[in-house]
Amino acid sequence: MSANSSSTSTIHDHGAHSSHDVAPGEIAVGVVVGRTSEYFDFFVYGIASALVFPSVFFPFAPRLDATLYSFAVFALAFIARPFGTMLFLWIQRRWGRGTKLTAALFLLGTCTASIAFLPGYATLGMTSVVLLSVFRFVQGIALGGSWDGLPSLLALNAPKKRRGWYAMLGQLGAPTGFIVAAGLFAYLYAALPIEDVLDWGWRYPFFAAFAINVVALFARLRLVVTEEYARKMDEQELEPVRVVELLRVKGRYVAIAAFTALASYALFHLVTIFPLSWIQLFPSEQSVPRFLIVQIIGAFFAAGGIVASGFIADRITRQRTLGALAVAIAAYSGFAPTLLGAGSVGQDIYIIAGFTLLGLSYGQAAGALNANFGDRYRYTGAAFSNDIAWLIGAAFAPLVALSLSAKFGLAYIGLYLLSGALATLAALGVNRWLRLKREAARNAAK
Repeated sequence: MSANSSSTSTIHDHGAHSSHDVAPGEIAVGVVVGRTSEYFDFFVYGIASALVFPSVFFPFAPRLDATLYSFAVFALAFIARPFGTMLFLWIQRRWGRGTKLTAALFLLGTCTASIAFLPGYATLGMTSVVLLSVFRFVQGIALGGSWDGLPSLLALNAPKKRRGWYAMLGQLGAPTGFIVAAGLFAYLYAALPIEDVLDWGWRYPFFAAFAINVVALFARLRLVVTEEYARKMDEQELEPVRVVELLRVKGRYVAIAAFTALASYALFHLVTIFPLSWIQLFPSEQSVPRFLIVQIIGAFFAAGGIVASGFIADRITRQRTLGALAVAIAAYSGFAPTLLGAGSVGQDIYIIAGFTLLGLSYGQAAGALNANFGDRYRYTGAAFSNDIAWLIGAAFAPLVALSLSAKFGLAYIGLYLLSGALATLAALGVNRWLRLKREAARNAAK
């Protein structure tokens, strides 16, 4: 038996005598705190990549090309994330959960602070672009390592008829993180001349992200390293396995889980990051502060949609909720391009309606099919399938949407959204077919 296994067993034995148990509410707090800090960091970079980085790091290129370059660097974190998951799962198997989480969040905070201090192209030339790309890639590695298993533990310990409600709690971190990040940038753009924003103002949200990461680290460690938490994880067999083994045994379910989230994840960046680049590059009646405020209002609608998704999912199941919302997103894709090109009123409707649909679908998008992995593979399967979903559904969304709309027109945004909705419906259909096939096999064996 390895040293790590021995220590885990010891924790289990000691925890067994503890009078305190980890309640779903405590787990939910850890999930919300952790996800909010991650999404705040995520949106600080995303908003900067649309508004600031084209001028700071790519001033040598035309504005459209500079924004496309910025979005290409933005995507690097999503490419790196699956590799980060594999690396830090190995660290967890070798040195434990607390060490893994501390190392991942320390690395994430270090890269975030490094970006805050990074001189622009005017000072370092192409070296600044290379360093920005490195820091962004390592951010992705760290984000892959920040998986703590709390959402899976919460799902398994939630009351059976309220799993949709508890599943949506962690998803509230997305609108909360966006509201704070967008609020900071709206204030900076309203209070400072644009020259000061591009010179030094944009750096303050990155400093704030570093501070929030530190607070979130201690809040999560307070739960993750407890004996009760370790015992709960042991009881539910939520331990990491090698990704190679996961893909060999449960590869089809990794793909199904990833594609099930595509409708939500494709919409994710088309209402948050991409529109900011659009109003900057093409004639618009919207100022940056006003547009950010409209997005903040939309994020509140998204938060309400996430909460509503919990009630809906507990009544009609999470899978049916995702299917119904995929159909709704497909319908939205038909008129979204017209709204975005219809002036400030149309753009406001595009944002509010898009954020509302995003909340309703995103509230149940993560982990809806994790039961397919079984006990042994659930921990790693949940993390890795989520990484793949972000990679294929959201990583290149701003880049693809901007390049297609600039070259061929806004109608192609609708086609992009429609493809995500169809992918979700196809994945849900394949999952249902496999489930019925398994049930038929079990009945035949009786």
